[in-house]
Amino acid sequence: MAFEGLSSRLQETMNKIRGKGKVTEADVKEMMREVRLALLEADVNFKVVKTFIKTVSERAVGADVMKSLTPGQQVIKIVQEELTNLMGGEESKIAVADRPPTVIMMVGLQGAGKTTTTGKLANLLRKKHNRKPLLVAADIYRPAAIKQLETLGKQLSMPVFSLGDQVSPVEIAKQAIEKAKEEHLDYVIIDTAGRLHIDEALMEELKEVKAVSNPSEIFLVVDSMTGQDAVNVAESFNEQLGITGVVLTKLDGDTRGGAALSIRSVTGKPIKFVGMGEKMEALEAFHPDRMASRILGMGDVLSLIEKAQVDVDQEKMLEMEKKIKENSMTLDDFLEQLQQVKQMGPLDELLKMLPGAGKMKGLDNLQVDDKQLGHIEAIIKSMTKAEKDNPDIINAGRRKRIARGSGRPIQEVNRLLKQFNEMKKMMKQMTGGKKKKGRNPFGNFKMPF
Repeated sequence: MAFEGLSSRLQETMNKIRGKGKVTEADVKEMMREVRLALLEADVNFKVVKTFIKTVSERAVGADVMKSLTPGQQVIKIVQEELTNLMGGEESKIAVADRPPTVIMMVGLQGAGKTTTTGKLANLLRKKHNRKPLLVAADIYRPAAIKQLETLGKQLSMPVFSLGDQVSPVEIAKQAIEKAKEEHLDYVIIDTAGRLHIDEALMEELKEVKAVSNPSEIFLVVDSMTGQDAVNVAESFNEQLGITGVVLTKLDGDTRGGAALSIRSVTGKPIKFVGMGEKMEALEAFHPDRMASRILGMGDVLSLIEKAQVDVDQEKMLEMEKKIKENSMTLDDFLEQLQQVKQMGPLDELLKMLPGAGKMKGLDNLQVDDKQLGHIEAIIKSMTKAEKDNPDIINAGRRKRIARGSGRPIQEVNRLLKQFNEMKKMMKQMTGGKKKKGRNPFGNFKMPF
């Protein structure tokens, strides 16, 4: 995830002060020096860092902190609050026009992920807000841009409006809005052209599309991996076009995260959404408070719950809960559980949303890919129904047959069965079986990948 380096540096710094019964000005000064370095290394804008350090320092040496019973905790709370303020304070919700359709213009440079984000946003509006969007292919210059949007529309079973690449984007936008009115669609999302750099011709065209479509939102899509450049691009687009918000893409990549911490302060415009992966579901509303918690290693349970509500079949979950309580979970149930979790996104990202997960041994190196889940699926699908319902009957001969059928080594079959048994024991303990005093209910259980 983005902020990986920043996050570990800040958590290290916070841990030094966390348990202190007395915090001096010298302690605060030392901590702020480290925080300043961490932010600058994460490519946060220099002026933003300067203001942030000044604000936190002033609050941290205030009387309410110095006289507090837990001054270390108070200082951490101040850092969290100011990080939240830095990124906008609270979630900035998407606009809704008084009379539908609500028009959204997607703008940005080439390569930032504008077309893909257009598809992701439409998917989110339908899944989470139950809205009916129309995708509009108005990038007539980039080869295959129209085709890409049409492919995404097909994949999402969503309408795409296109007039080819010989009609002006202004005319395409005008006709698309008429079409959306006729068909009573809620949103019109216009995918506009980008360039490799900002030029006059591009801005002129975008201004014309803006004039004819009267958008409620103009979202600038920027690649967070470009760091400080992303902030400069945002400033330039905002000055010339008047954007209403920013969508940061590739925030799951190996990026230092400086853009997320600088954009709001520099442009005054909120980050509305963040792209956290390749899949169409990998776009999240941006919550500054939750992001601040993640950066400081405090987890983000609310986002985890929201993900589960959207991506997981609630009835199946209740059914599974019952089976766990009765200790009647089969390998088929186990596979179904894995598939449900897989829909929510990469497991290593989900685990990092748990408070204190950053301190869990081995989590740093945990990577669970679809291929590994595919191996588990192949092993379970090579079993008979009787074997899946009652794995205790799987003797040496059956194990060899399952290994052959799944094309996986026998060691993997053995490991999966062992882990499944350990998981069942753990579930039994956690749902009413007697725990031995002082014993960790998780025992030696590890994820079976």
